Amino acid sequence: MYCRQIVIAACLAAAGLPSAGRADDQPAWVVYQGQSGAGSGRHIVFVTGDDEYRSEEGMPQLARILAVRHGFTCTVLFAVDPQDGTIKPDQQDNIPGLEALHDADLMVIFTRFRNLPPEQMRHIVDYVESGRPIVALRTSTHAFNLPGDHPYARYTWNSTEWDGGFGRQVLGETWINHHGQHGKQSTRGILAPDAAGHPILRGLADGDIWGPTDVYGVRLPLEGCQPLVLGQVLQGMQPDDPPVEGPQNDPLMPIAWVKTWSAAPGKQARVFVTTMGASQDLQSEGLRRLLVNACYWALGMEDVIPERADVSLVGEYHPTPFGFGTYQKGIKPADLALP
Repeated sequence: MYCRQIVIAACLAAAGLPSAGRADDQPAWVVYQGQSGAGSGRHIVFVTGDDEYRSEEGMPQLARILAVRHGFTCTVLFAVDPQDGTIKPDQQDNIPGLEALHDADLMVIFTRFRNLPPEQMRHIVDYVESGRPIVALRTSTHAFNLPGDHPYARYTWNSTEWDGGFGRQVLGETWINHHGQHGKQSTRGILAPDAAGHPILRGLADGDIWGPTDVYGVRLPLEGCQPLVLGQVLQGMQPDDPPVEGPQNDPLMPIAWVKTWSAAPGKQARVFVTTMGASQDLQSEGLRRLLVNACYWALGMEDVIPERADVSLVGEYHPTPFGFGTYQKGIKPADLALP
């Protein structure tokens, strides 16, 4: 099987971008070549870039699991400082390598308030409007913050032209609020009663999913969406903390759902969304299983989702606590490559 790293590099060179987002000869992205498994021959592209929840740590780990345990080839893109080629999550206007979406079978997106230049944003728009599947995590409900004169301004999180922009129109919801108390109340996943038997929930039970991030608020009901997992707000930051009493848990907010995005007649994409996904959340085996199952489902591979998918971590994984400005400085994409 040919190496997609070479193919992607060739595409960038052909586009006249031999060093976009990089300061030396190292690529500004990382590729995990698929090994044997059901995903062999499928290409997943991860688009990361958020200021707070360390997508630059969590998404490479998820990509490793999908590549090593399940055979998918995974390309992970980052917000990169064009001056030195390091990963800089608060660099709002530069995610090099988006050309990789041209041959992607699935886009996994985890961005927050990005203001990408038109030449980069075009690749995301082209992918979304192609009708191919999408898996979106946490702040992707408010993935873009584009000025009014931007050619793709309608994708912005608070668009009035396209109500709620990419978040509401494509994913099902845009940014509303913190429903749980941020940094004080964690989240326990409860399977939605009417979602029993959905293939994404295979191998999961109430309480398997937990994370220190709080529940996000959404409009109820989520129009055109099927909730899969509901978020129980806990009193503290430990998985065995009791739930809070009162309106925060009555009703429970959906924290994972699916929908169909109709890009155009005949172009209907499967979409999975979860408002969890911080790098610390990925320490939950249940959340990792939910995300791996979701990638299978999005690709139309639900028939081969294992009864209990192997989601064991690949390599060392010590996620940084979420927060603004807490990212690890001086890391380049090449530093995240597997041996």
